[in-house]
Amino acid sequence: MRHFLTILSHEIRTLIFSPNTYIASVLFLAIMGFIFSGILDVYSRTPQETPPAVVYFQLFWVPVCFMVPLLTMKCLAEERRLGTLETLLTTPVTTAEVVLGKFSAAYLFYVFLWLSTFSFHAVLHHFARDVRLLDPGPLLGGYAFILISGLLFVALGVLASAVTRSQAVAGILSFALLFGLIIGPRLLQDVAALNLEALHPVKTAIDALQVFRHLDDFTHGVVDTREIFFYVTGSTLALIFSILGVEAKILQS
Repeated sequence: MRHFLTILSHEIRTLIFSPNTYIASVLFLAIMGFIFSGILDVYSRTPQETPPAVVYFQLFWVPVCFMVPLLTMKCLAEERRLGTLETLLTTPVTTAEVVLGKFSAAYLFYVFLWLSTFSFHAVLHHFARDVRLLDPGPLLGGYAFILISGLLFVALGVLASAVTRSQAVAGILSFALLFGLIIGPRLLQDVAALNLEALHPVKTAIDALQVFRHLDDFTHGVVDTREIFFYVTGSTLALIFSILGVEAKILQS
């Protein structure tokens, strides 16, 4: 992995000068600011028992489904379309270094955008001066969930970009994968047929994939190592498939 840091620094510079990055940043901060202001409006009208941070993170999927595709759809698809990926791999650089470098750059930017939203809570605490509005437990747990789950979300975006030459197709595929992972299990849990005894293993598996349940655990201070294992192994598998997908496409060409 000698060239990993070189590729990482190049990808970070590429993200800085890419219009998609700024589109994703503006959309993300606008959406999160709108969500946060809406939550404050509700809390200002009616007292709530739930800390605002818990409600805030419940809507994490809205910006994720749009931000991650914008950050990742160009990373490999555009390289393949322009033919620069094949040229890059003729140098002493492995496919794994290329994929991991692009993944790491996108993930670091993903983390940077989420951590920037901490300023919303800090400004609120400064002006409201109410410790209940900045409960450290749900806030730290929510950001911990964001950091850990983001590994899998960004890896899925990279995988979508690895299997096509089109940025548009990569973006749509990434959105579909993220929506299916986050929202799909929540919709399936209400299917009555899953209550049958024969489908009990399927229902158990769907329950284990409930991303919103994982979020609830983190925001309430419950850190389940099985959930961490799910996101780490899921991201690892997605990156392995990305590497294999890139190599397969190069062999075909």
